[in-house]
Amino acid sequence: MTVKFIHTSDWQIGKVFRFVDDATMGLLQEARLRVISRLGELAGEYGASHVLVAGDVYDMEALSPRSLNQPLERMRNFPGVRWHLLPGNHDPHRPNGLWDQLLRKELPENVSALVAPGPKVLEDFVILPAPLFHRRTLDDLTAYMDDVDLPEGVIRVGLAHGTVKGFGSDDKDVPNFIAPDRPQLAGLAYLALGDWHGQRQINDRCWYSGTPEIDAFDVIDGGQALLVEIEGPNAVPAVTSIPSGQYSWIRRSEQLGSRADIDYLVEKLRNTADELDRVLVHLGIEGALSLEDRQYFQEQIVDGVSAAFCFMRVDDRRLFAQPTAEDLDRIDRGGFVRTAAEQLKRLADEGEGHGGIAAAALERLFVEHMKLQADKR
Repeated sequence: MTVKFIHTSDWQIGKVFRFVDDATMGLLQEARLRVISRLGELAGEYGASHVLVAGDVYDMEALSPRSLNQPLERMRNFPGVRWHLLPGNHDPHRPNGLWDQLLRKELPENVSALVAPGPKVLEDFVILPAPLFHRRTLDDLTAYMDDVDLPEGVIRVGLAHGTVKGFGSDDKDVPNFIAPDRPQLAGLAYLALGDWHGQRQINDRCWYSGTPEIDAFDVIDGGQALLVEIEGPNAVPAVTSIPSGQYSWIRRSEQLGSRADIDYLVEKLRNTADELDRVLVHLGIEGALSLEDRQYFQEQIVDGVSAAFCFMRVDDRRLFAQPTAEDLDRIDRGGFVRTAAEQLKRLADEGEGHGGIAAAALERLFVEHMKLQADKR
């Protein structure tokens, strides 16, 4: 009989997105709940009767009763699927913590909280969980799996949350370290990991599922879950990546030097996806524009096309003002205002000391003058 389940992790329910406005944050938080229903639907579509959540179900320990219960109610809606939840580093199992709160109120019949190490025996396989009890630990909590005595022929599946790779000279000093060869050491058919938000294969029997709903611009290969199929304890698992997320997070870097470049960028952004309201963009801009074109950039990109996206962050720290003689004439052809503008241009062109401040001041002077002229019409 083939064992089939969905491997997911890092739901981080209750996550706060401080860089967006309240309305957008509400959309992103709701998406993290909606993806739970999507995972239940995927389990049904692929005939998987179990969903294994490898840690960080919640983003923090201090959450309202509503936030704690919202994911449970969504899982309850899929009675044909059994959900197995593991405490991670964002939601470790502490005395009288959130997991004790949930257990005291009783979980839905199809939901289990794996809050202690030791075999969880199911009909066709055994889960060996390694729950976290602290945000950071220097012990490899999967080590106990090597010594678990189970009958021959049983399919063993490990479930853990941490990192298999250190970035220093000694992996033993890495918090929440997990030996990447644990499947071989413990005879695991598969080791389901969480913590890294991007999906990644470590070896034939060890995978990170990644977060099912992307939550940052630096996440690579997120917004997915894994369908795992195991034909026997010695068989290499068949692992299939399944898209699950609603939102796309995109980084773009562009060079601008003219109004034509701005127009081209507007069209390029509008063709990013079919549903722009499900896209978040980090746009990095480099180059130099006249003051008039700089204002045009503000109108067309920052104020204009950005409204089509769920969110767009514009990093224009490397987009410099390059005032022309026509720009200065638009400010004033003579008098003390023109003198001030020329002085600011000189300081900006020198690019040293207060050059950046001078460039910003000159740009502001130009914008305010254009507003004044518009009001007089």
